Amino acid sequence: MRNRFDEQLESLNNSLIRMGALCEGAIANATKALLDGDHSLARRAIEIDTEIDQAEREVESLCLKLLLQQQPVARDLRQISSALKMITDMERIGDQASDISEMVLGFELRPAAHAAHIGDMARATIGMVTDSIDAYVRRDLDLARRVIEEDDTVDRLFLTVKRELLAGLTSGPAGGEAALDLLMIAKYYERIGDHATNIAEWVEFSITGLHKGELLG
Repeated sequence: MRNRFDEQLESLNNSLIRMGALCEGAIANATKALLDGDHSLARRAIEIDTEIDQAEREVESLCLKLLLQQQPVARDLRQISSALKMITDMERIGDQASDISEMVLGFELRPAAHAAHIGDMARATIGMVTDSIDAYVRRDLDLARRVIEEDDTVDRLFLTVKRELLAGLTSGPAGGEAALDLLMIAKYYERIGDHATNIAEWVEFSITGLHKGELLG
């Protein structure tokens, strides 16, 4: 019975890895679409969001099956319940990558000087998503905590982009509109970082039995 349960847990890990890879792909495609003006990549990111939604349903079904059929002990229960929480954040990451892509398709965005910082935000958030899933699969508490710390980097980059874009509001109506659109996109990246942090916090819970809210309380 335990061997079967372990096989299902391994299947859960593999499904989460695949879902994480889809999130990475969605962010990467949306970012390249933004920086290069490539509408085909924007549409691909939107397609990936649909795949992420399907993956979420599959992982949710597997988690519920494990909970109902296997009657897991405390550690396993934490692992499964954490996965259920994580996939909600992963689904939202896909949504936000899709939102970025929708804006790329709808507006003539020209990132200009702040493009490097938006690209930096994208790379940082992709790394956070990758590491948070790796931390779950490997049960690596140190890696999960590094992801949580990395959110400060994304927040600092967002403030840098925000300052640069607000300066663009003085360049006239056209420049001001583009600056506001790009500020919204930068906010999407910041939210992606927040969701990756949430995932890492659930990884911490799956290992220690303590969640950030409990630690602060």
